[in-house]
Amino acid sequence: MHIALLRAVNVAGKNLVAMAALRSLFEELGFSRVSTLLQSGNVVFDGGKRAGVALESKLEEATAERLGVRVDFMVRTAAEWGAVVAANPFAEEARRDPGHLLVMCLKAAPAPGAVEALRAAIKGPERVAVVERDAYLVYPDGVGRSKLTTALLEGKLGTRGTGRNWNTVQKLAALAGA
Repeated sequence: MHIALLRAVNVAGKNLVAMAALRSLFEELGFSRVSTLLQSGNVVFDGGKRAGVALESKLEEATAERLGVRVDFMVRTAAEWGAVVAANPFAEEARRDPGHLLVMCLKAAPAPGAVEALRAAIKGPERVAVVERDAYLVYPDGVGRSKLTTALLEGKLGTRGTGRNWNTVQKLAALAGA
């Protein structure tokens, strides 16, 4: 099984992607056991042995061609997702306040020194840890008021990403059998 996360999709307005259309697209591409979670671009599917950048590129191209929306995909296998869950350095926050703990799946691992540069740029109570291609972000006061924005994260880490709160991470793990 695989988990595909779309970056910056909406159910209304710019980058509109209906989850039914997304499921259909995955099925048309030959994937099986396709399901979506919530309305924010989370797809669990059986992608066979396919993985990596080539799979992400294929999904990005097909979404642009068939749905008319250009978005980034971050894809992890069920085993990789299980590792994301297991590597969480903020276990207490996951237990106590899972809605304020996010995992940001990144397109690529940050360059050496990027995480330290990001930490130095944080002006509030937020905390960050990065494990390979995944950033763990604690927002004690919530994401909405935080200065630790996606633009700051991506700028300092030098790669694009998309975040999901710990509740969604757990739901995706269950769906994928991770």
